[in-house]
Order: sequence, then C-alpha cells, then structure tokens
Amino acid sequence: MPIYDADRASAREDLCRFLAACHYQLGPEFAEEMVFDSMFNAAIRIHPDLAAYAKRLGDLYASEGTEELLLDYTRLFLGPTEAIALPYGSVWLEKDKTLMGDSTMAVQALYAEGGFDIDEAFRELPDHIAAELEFLYLLIFRENEARREGNVDALKARAALRKRFLEEHLGRWIEPFAAAVVAGAQSGFYRALGEFTARFVRMEAEDKYAD
Repeated sequence: MPIYDADRASAREDLCRFLAACHYQLGPEFAEEMVFDSMFNAAIRIHPDLAAYAKRLGDLYASEGTEELLLDYTRLFLGPTEAIALPYGSVWLEKDKTLMGDSTMAVQALYAEGGFDIDEAFRELPDHIAAELEFLYLLIFRENEARREGNVDALKARAALRKRFLEEHLGRWIEPFAAAVVAGAQSGFYRALGEFTARFVRMEAEDKYAD
C-alpha cells in the first residue's frame, strides 16, 4: 500500500462523487457548475492516468452536447426496448440477470453496515451504479476521517468494509458493465466514462495510486 497522502485521499473522495454524478442523466448544470474542471482537479492529485480520463471526459462533454448524450444515455441505460448496459449490479451478478436478486439484498446489508441511507427521493434500485459509487465515496470519506482522528480501530474496520464491498460486490461487476458501455456507446463521452469508472474502481480495489 502506498504511503498515506492526505491530499490524494481527499481527492479520491471528490472523484468518486463526480463519477457517481456522471452516471445520472446529464444536464446543463454540469457545465454551469464546472463539474469536469473539478473532476480533473481531483483526478490529477491521484494519478496521471485518471487525470487523462478526466480531461478527455470534459472535452467530450463540451464537444458532443447534452442532447446527443441524452440519446446515448437512454439507449445504454434505459431502453426503449432493451437497454445495452443496465446499470444494476444484480444484472451482472445473478445467473438469470434478474433485478432485485440476492446480490441486491447483499449490497443493502453492506449499506446498513456502513451507515449508508438511500434518500427517499432516489428513484432507482439500491444497486444502481451511481448508488454504489456514492457508497464507495462514503467509505473512503469515513476511512479518511478515522485516519485524521488517529482512530486505529475505526480505520481498520472501515478499510475492511471498503475492501469487502469491492471484493464481494462492485469490483465483481464493474468490468463487464463498463465493457458493455464501451462496446455499446455511440458517444465518445460514455465510452470514456466506462473506461474511467472501471479504472478508478480497480485502483480502489488494489489500493494502488502510485506509478
């Protein structure tokens, strides 16, 4: 494991939140709030590979436009007949590709263990990719918090929960999901997002942030 870097640790929190946001329907607020500039500023503090993805993602968002991206988002994740890359863990983890399967119950148990509550306004299933990335953000945040406070027991417990979540759930389905996004996307933005997300999750699973 690399030497702890507080700035890098904080950047991991930020980047995880931004990646989660990118898996919702994009709107003009992403440009208004300079989300991709903030994403790049976080990514460059973590690893040059991630910075390159963030730069590319921002450039593609600006060049392709929200209308084209909305069409691709709908094709990939919603349908209208059969979505190309359904963004739910159970689709990739269950043998019959069912929704709300045993794996969904398992990730909800991990959420409960981590003190993660899904907002009542959230209109998606609990194992939606955005929800799982938001949970990963919370785990990173709380792990960093324990380290800042010098709470060794809490640090070990929180690091172990992050590892379990990645080994037992998100880390098991991110690769086939991202591959489906990359293969099925008509826009460069969603191809880049699939690659970017998979790379970040792999780095979290491996605890690798050094060259």
